[in-house]
Amino acid sequence: MWLIGARGSVATTTVTGAAAVAAGLHPATGMVTETAAFAEAGLPPLSALVFGGHDTTACPLPKRAEQLAAAGVLPHGLPSALAAELAAADADIRPGGPGPGDTRSDEELIAALAADLTDFRTRHDLARVVVVNVASTEPAPGPDDTRLPASSLYAAAALAAGCPYVNFTPSTGLHHPALAASAAASGLPYAGRDGKTGQTLLRSVLAPMFHQRALAVRAWSGSNLLGGGDGAALADPAAAAAKNAGKERVLADTLGTAPEGEVHIDDVPAMGDFKTAWDHIAFDGFLGTRMILQTIWQGVDSSLAAPLVLDLARLLARAHETGLSGPRPELGFYFKDPDGGSSSLAEQYTELLAFAGRLGETR
Repeated sequence: MWLIGARGSVATTTVTGAAAVAAGLHPATGMVTETAAFAEAGLPPLSALVFGGHDTTACPLPKRAEQLAAAGVLPHGLPSALAAELAAADADIRPGGPGPGDTRSDEELIAALAADLTDFRTRHDLARVVVVNVASTEPAPGPDDTRLPASSLYAAAALAAGCPYVNFTPSTGLHHPALAASAAASGLPYAGRDGKTGQTLLRSVLAPMFHQRALAVRAWSGSNLLGGGDGAALADPAAAAAKNAGKERVLADTLGTAPEGEVHIDDVPAMGDFKTAWDHIAFDGFLGTRMILQTIWQGVDSSLAAPLVLDLARLLARAHETGLSGPRPELGFYFKDPDGGSSSLAEQYTELLAFAGRLGETR
């Protein structure tokens, strides 16, 4: 499992969580693939996963885990108990790019990143490597940009190294037009984009309720307060716009039209990795009676995301093992912007269970 943004909060929680569950120190809470419905799917066990990644920061993974524990994101004492596992993963983290002043062409950068993946697979004698992008959100590329954005460089490197790919972020990744032909010809399975962990998860449950009960939604507004790396990255209006596109798409796809209202994202550094999301829904009932529903979601993004990241890596590894290729709409359950399929969480879950059954049939 190769993580882009390997020293960030999501990646650190993913590595720590996988080791903790594999060692029996904590239950697999939040991991759908650890429920009974997936027992016969042939997924790789957590104990078989080896971690590496790319990052542009130098803070060692064990130190980052200690910081998260001090902030209340990870259980106290867990980084010490798993120091060896965290150090082993950190030893396989390579410098990402492009960094400031990097003069390499896109082709040279892709070749260097792909070489890191190939070396990782060879040194550890791995059956396959799944690349998962959990880096901070980047702005969408403009029409006049002549270079690939960083997320697309990493995605292209995954294709070049023969690695299945997951984009857990709103960043462009494989969705860049310049990579369409390569992705189609690669014979690799891939999935994305933008993990559905909090506010949009709730929207994907509530929007079908309004639609199925024939209740007219007049307006749906939202606000997010968050800190940490995501808060800093999303303080950039262009990055925030890329993030909000998926939140709004869920409503438009489910309700048939986009209701009035916007989503605002505010960077509150004091909140650290904790997040509060508030939604205000104005809707009409029978005889035009006007009503309001408000929701508040408080959580830790990295703790919500990490089990999903592990699920996706295991499912895509199994898909690759069985010879599946191309976009996997069956994994839409995990994404704001899935590769086709329904926007309803219930329907997406049904499709996911059917996918698990098909994976199990090939054992």
